[in-house]
Amino acid sequence: MLTAVLEPNAPVAPHPDIARLAPLLGVWRGSGHGEYPTIESFDYQEEIHFGHVGRPFLTYRQRTRHAADGRSLHAETGYLRCAGPDRIELILAHPTGITEICEGTLSVDDDGLHLDMGSTSIGRTTTAKMVTALGRTFRVSGDTIDYTLRMAAVGQPEQHHLAASLRRAE
Repeated sequence: MLTAVLEPNAPVAPHPDIARLAPLLGVWRGSGHGEYPTIESFDYQEEIHFGHVGRPFLTYRQRTRHAADGRSLHAETGYLRCAGPDRIELILAHPTGITEICEGTLSVDDDGLHLDMGSTSIGRTTTAKMVTALGRTFRVSGDTIDYTLRMAAVGQPEQHHLAASLRRAE
């Protein structure tokens, strides 16, 4: 009987079901701008990690800090999965008491990846802000990710909330 032993830092190939997502792998850093009718506009610095463990999903970890004073603003953690050749699922947990499931489309062309997703489920703890919908669009071109986030919250209809541009750092 043969037994495979993985060395602690041995690289693992991405699962074939997520091979199309390979351009996302790595660490991305950049800046963005946020606005919403119920808050004052703000600029932020962001870092996103996309990783994998050889299973049919990418791991996702995101952190933001205020551009002016460096204080922590937001964080998310979760998973990105391919649900078919042109379908994508994003499953996230927010420390603000919100869980988010988004589903949408994935397209790959000569310029890179394009992901467009809308929430199919938002979970909230009793103390979480009233968020009723989220939508995300990612565009990956070479070593740049540009994204926007739409949100419906606290009685407001779904509308633009965030936009950022990040560069591959690792």
